[in-house]
Amino acid sequence: MNLSSLKPPAGQKKGRKRIGRGMGSGHGKTATRGHKGQHAGTGFSLMRGFEGGQMPLHRRLPKRGFTNIFKKQFTIVNLGRLEKLEGDTFSIDRLLELGIVKKPGEAVKVLGAGQLTRKITVEAHQFSKSALEKIQKAGGTAQIVGGAGSAPEV
Repeated sequence: MNLSSLKPPAGQKKGRKRIGRGMGSGHGKTATRGHKGQHAGTGFSLMRGFEGGQMPLHRRLPKRGFTNIFKKQFTIVNLGRLEKLEGDTFSIDRLLELGIVKKPGEAVKVLGAGQLTRKITVEAHQFSKSALEKIQKAGGTAQIVGGAGSAPEV
């Protein structure tokens, strides 16, 4: 026995239904579409979600909430991650270079998760209170870059 001689059990594989191939096939003439009616002709397509005239599910359900179009998206950077990186100055360009910030021009927020044992200088758009405290405690500086900053500059 080898791989080329393997076959599925008898009756397991069923051939596809070949419609519109003459009267002798049993699926000729109307090709399983029936006589007249909406589905019988060519070019029939149904709208997505159409339920035969019944109110579609997506219109029966209530609307909830809204999307704030002015929401500012931040790339989150934890202090524990900065601790593992080489160097002691982290500007936004440097973070982009290291691959921590994926898109140029994206706002950066530094959070205080993790331990910081060395003196570092960090530039970001925002800092959490715990991140500011940990950076100051380690003797480093946190600089807020203009635009999205709401925390005080340190």
